Amino acid sequence: MKNNNKLTGKNVLITAGAQGIGESITKHFIDNGANVAIHYFSSADTANQLTEYATGKGQKAVALSGDLTKEADANALVKKTVEAFGGLDILINNAGSLVARKMLSEMEAEFWNKVMDINLTSMMFVTRAAAPFLAKNNNSSIVNLASLAGRKGGHPGSLAYSTSKGAILTFTRALSAELGPQGIRVNAVAPGLILGTSFHNTHTTKESAAATTAGIPIQRAGNADDVARAVVFLASEYDGFITGATLDINGGVYNM
Repeated sequence: MKNNNKLTGKNVLITAGAQGIGESITKHFIDNGANVAIHYFSSADTANQLTEYATGKGQKAVALSGDLTKEADANALVKKTVEAFGGLDILINNAGSLVARKMLSEMEAEFWNKVMDINLTSMMFVTRAAAPFLAKNNNSSIVNLASLAGRKGGHPGSLAYSTSKGAILTFTRALSAELGPQGIRVNAVAPGLILGTSFHNTHTTKESAAATTAGIPIQRAGNADDVARAVVFLASEYDGFITGATLDINGGVYNM
């Protein structure tokens, strides 16, 4: 992979950076010369392997666990990252989950709140904690992971998830206006069908994946690397003019 000089030596925090799309994002940042703080909730082994991969290349890396729906854990994650690296240049808000498929008629307040906390409130906690450190640089970047479900509404049973992901699109636009004067750009990516991840292995049947793929103009599903390349691009444009934008990564199945 060609090294992006803009990322060499930059300090990056990736939430849920040790599984699925997050793992690929972490690898891409490592391969582009960045120091990485890899947050994980349950994927300790992979987080440690990624840390070893980075340190083997002569870069700094740290694996940090935490439940980001807890304000104290989110604050501690950012604090430990800054202590390890001496600063923070890039935040990748990747943590999130569908949790389960539930129709409106099945929706309990507890489940609704859980999905919102995992996908949205945790993002606010981490971003709020990270913003003062990002603002210390001339140019910093935040990339939020949204979803095609936030655009289209998702498949049946994803009401809570789709709503939370749609809110991330607005969160991104609002935050770009608020943090822009501090030199922080804020963008989002909205992946479509990305196979080979625990998300779709758990929540998407082979029949559903095949039907969705058949409707994608380029006639294939996406993979984690497709998303990671886009995240790295948005994050590395320090002095760029892109902020408040959402990059759709779906093979052309949805356009705005």
